[in-house]
Amino acid sequence: RRYGQYTMNQEVTKVTERPPFDRSGSQDSLDELCMEAYWTELENIKKSHENRQDDQEVVVVKEPDEGELEEEWLKEAGLSNLFGEAAGDPQESMVFLSTLTRTQAAAVQKRVETVSQTLRKKNKQYQVPDVRDIFAQQTGSKEKEAPDGTESQSVGTDENKYRGKDDQASHLGVGGKDLTPRVPKEAPASETDINLEVSFAEQAVSQKESSREKIQRSKGDDAMLLTYRVPKDKTGTTRIGDLAPQDMKKVCHLALIELTALYDVLGIELKQQKAVKIKTKDSGLFCVPLTVLLEQDQKKVPGTRIPLIFQKLISRIEEGGLETEGLLRIPGAAIRIKNLCQELEAKFYEGTFNWESVKQHDAASLLKLFIRELPQPLLSVEYLKAFQAVQNLPTRKQQLQALNLLVILLPDANRDTLKALLEFLQRVVDNKEKNKMTVMNVAMVMAPNLFMYHTLGLKSGEQREFVMAAGIANIMHLLIKYQKLLWTIPKFIVNQVRKQNTENHRKDKKAMKKLLKKMAYDREKYEKQDKNANDADVPQGVIRVQAPHLSKVSMAIQLTEELKASDVLARFLSQESGVAQTLKNGEVFLYEIGGNIGERCLDDDTYMKDLYQLNPSAEWVIKSKPS
Repeated sequence: RRYGQYTMNQEVTKVTERPPFDRSGSQDSLDELCMEAYWTELENIKKSHENRQDDQEVVVVKEPDEGELEEEWLKEAGLSNLFGEAAGDPQESMVFLSTLTRTQAAAVQKRVETVSQTLRKKNKQYQVPDVRDIFAQQTGSKEKEAPDGTESQSVGTDENKYRGKDDQASHLGVGGKDLTPRVPKEAPASETDINLEVSFAEQAVSQKESSREKIQRSKGDDAMLLTYRVPKDKTGTTRIGDLAPQDMKKVCHLALIELTALYDVLGIELKQQKAVKIKTKDSGLFCVPLTVLLEQDQKKVPGTRIPLIFQKLISRIEEGGLETEGLLRIPGAAIRIKNLCQELEAKFYEGTFNWESVKQHDAASLLKLFIRELPQPLLSVEYLKAFQAVQNLPTRKQQLQALNLLVILLPDANRDTLKALLEFLQRVVDNKEKNKMTVMNVAMVMAPNLFMYHTLGLKSGEQREFVMAAGIANIMHLLIKYQKLLWTIPKFIVNQVRKQNTENHRKDKKAMKKLLKKMAYDREKYEKQDKNANDADVPQGVIRVQAPHLSKVSMAIQLTEELKASDVLARFLSQESGVAQTLKNGEVFLYEIGGNIGERCLDDDTYMKDLYQLNPSAEWVIKSKPS
């Protein structure tokens, strides 16, 4: 009998009953009561699996061979051309490597060395690069400047501005101390900006070097736990979905390198898992891969990014009112859930399913069942271990930084579905006065559903299981509470992308000039054509904004210190007639296009003069966001 569809190393471990953990007398009973929802949810999951016909394949997670992990990592980081059969001129990666911080470069170097040693051991015939050759050209420049052109990566006083008094995370020890996450009770907490301008790994290095004593002094001082917010940035906050695909790909490469560097600095092992490909259902609702679900859903609703069944289950729960006491915690009847699943599979896409017959608690149980029975976890097989390892990071700030990078790394379908789930959970928490579901209660109930694969796949003692339960509940709590922060692309990564684009443009320009010279073209003529077209007819301190889909298709706008993106939009929309009100509701946005960025949707609070100074060659276009 099986209680979960995921295994590790071909082992299946059943859900254990709640461990009879011996609590210290000094630990008050509030923590134990807080954990009660977690163990109850596990028991409900066990009953659910007993009543479900388990006819799906098991996803076996493969432990990679020696060197295979690092080779896969380099591919994911966009550096596969440094080694193996695909090895080419290392110069191709020099532009990318030149934008890395010291800690990022160290992370890459470590993996390249491992791959090189492994390939030599296996006597591979193709070229094995010498890591010294790859990084030789980087060492000189690293001492001088950071990716954003500021001084060396030592972080220094700027980091002190963001660190605050202390941001110690709740360490999950054993022996009756701090077994559950120390979440600030609903009382207001000290709030501070989180530093998104400096590499997270470089911040960790600086913190290790300069503040060990401070951390030791403040351990156990729960009152000093800080909460974090997204800082105001004059050049605009960049969120996931704001960048063009080619730039987002670079962001993902950098996020993986940065996450690895952060874990390296903090001494946490980061190992990506690899799921063996298996046969999965190619139609239906439950136990179907997210990508397959979306393919069949997009035939009915073009452009949809979240499975229709997932959206409908959330909608049904909300129709019953989010004030219902015990929402998400109280399970539906197991036999009824089984029957509803079968009926949904048969009638959902036909449009004949009677949603009025679905009770609110049944809909909540179906939603959790959908998440659990995905053939691969919502947090992905590759990164689920890394999500779980977040609990081992020493401070809350570092936990949030790691989660931020992990969210960026999720596949689009997983990330979009996770966002819809977390937004719904926040709406549940917003009604906590009536439904009695605080953010911690919701986290306790939802954690086993998102982390089921990892929870079921480990054989561990009762103490370790208790600590793990508290740890993943804490991660779930952070995911719910800090959604706005976690879906933000850190400024230092955006700046690294800008630098990559600038270097690539320079390289392309040199190649083009060389080609034109060979072809005996007039170089001066080319250079004139190469100038930004806007410069010819726009005076200094003025930008020309294009709006091809509006009545006023173009407008020259004087830059001032206070001019924001929202002001530019307002000027255009004030010229509109019938559709103006509709457009004001967020259907069109101002974009920064070209120069040192591919394309970027600007948030309303972007100060245009500051952004113009960062990217003077950009064009400015008002248009709608692609679906």
